[in-house]
Amino acid sequence: MQATSSKKIVVLEDESITLAKGYSAGGMHCGIKRKRLDLGYIFSEVPATVAGVYTTNIFQAAPLLVTQECIAKENKLQAIIVNSGNANACTGEQGLLDAFEMQSDFANQLGIKNHLVGVTSTGVIGEQMPMDQIKGGINHILQKEHEDVTNFMEAILTTDTCVKHTAVQLKIDGKTISIGGVSKGSGMIHPNMATMLAFVTTDAFIGHDDLLYALKDVTNQTFNMITVDGDTSTNDMVLVLANGLAGNAQLTKSHPDWDTFKEGLKIVCESLAKKIARDGEGATKLIEVQVTNANNIDEARAVGKSIISSNLVKTAIYGTDPNWGRIITAIGYSRVPVEPNALKVAIGPYPVFKKGLPCPIVEEDVKEYLQQDTIKITVNLNQGDYSATAWGCDLTYDYVKINASYRT
Repeated sequence: MQATSSKKIVVLEDESITLAKGYSAGGMHCGIKRKRLDLGYIFSEVPATVAGVYTTNIFQAAPLLVTQECIAKENKLQAIIVNSGNANACTGEQGLLDAFEMQSDFANQLGIKNHLVGVTSTGVIGEQMPMDQIKGGINHILQKEHEDVTNFMEAILTTDTCVKHTAVQLKIDGKTISIGGVSKGSGMIHPNMATMLAFVTTDAFIGHDDLLYALKDVTNQTFNMITVDGDTSTNDMVLVLANGLAGNAQLTKSHPDWDTFKEGLKIVCESLAKKIARDGEGATKLIEVQVTNANNIDEARAVGKSIISSNLVKTAIYGTDPNWGRIITAIGYSRVPVEPNALKVAIGPYPVFKKGLPCPIVEEDVKEYLQQDTIKITVNLNQGDYSATAWGCDLTYDYVKINASYRT
């Protein structure tokens, strides 16, 4: 088990959503896809407080509508059923009926109330759900041979090349608190949610309002700071479940360990977000943009997002071309009032722009740096005290190949 520590927080990269007490997960092949696993579940021994954030796309898929409706009843979930291969998006009234039927069938299998089951789908948009296969899968998914968190992680993937997970442990009120996460996402990724699903579980005792507050703040620093291709999907969702089985006193914003819990949640979400960006369709490199000394946090985030969203920046990095002018251009159209003569820009350890002028560089040195797996761009606005980090990936020929034949 790989473990690293940060202050009071221990990071366990090999763990995920079943590290916290009381959670199980599994997955199977039910027939939506030809061969790959395509149906998964998460289950908590007791109803868990839940908080969620959702896509900003006006076309929200049926499962999102159903899940938001059931959460609104009492801000609790005990289980989540997830399928890949079909998004159940733009499917009209039948899509809603199918999502409710998935919810009802899984609730019956578990012997719990319908509104304690969340429903999530990802895959092709505009096709009706193959309900015979899905219903058959739900009827068998709780069999022991399907209970395996790796099965769950594989069952939620679409064009992803790998599973994405991490976990942390920390101490609150003398109790060990676990926070674990799993996500999927590779294409249609853009700031303000993406074609991504993320599921986070914790055994901490925390109320809905405080959990939602923490999730929204952390999401703005992590999932909303990544991009792959500038597209925002219909099915994006991040759900956090907190079942309270760790036995700590209730966490609130006034609790002395509130900041530690929130930092643990951020570590999990940031790790998942970076893994999504690195696994962008066809990508070969992770791009990290650090913006410092902005007038406010919104301007810092806007500059970072503008750079990682630039196709010209992304293709230059793929081609190991130290074309810093593309970075300057992306800053210039970010709509942030930047003072050019105060601006400093560096690619890795190499300053490339300062005081309105290019810095002398050895181009071959920068090209060699751009061959690494992770590329860091730093932008010092020299205007204030606020900072933000954004993540993206390079844009390659394979991205076009993958998306030119996505349905075939």
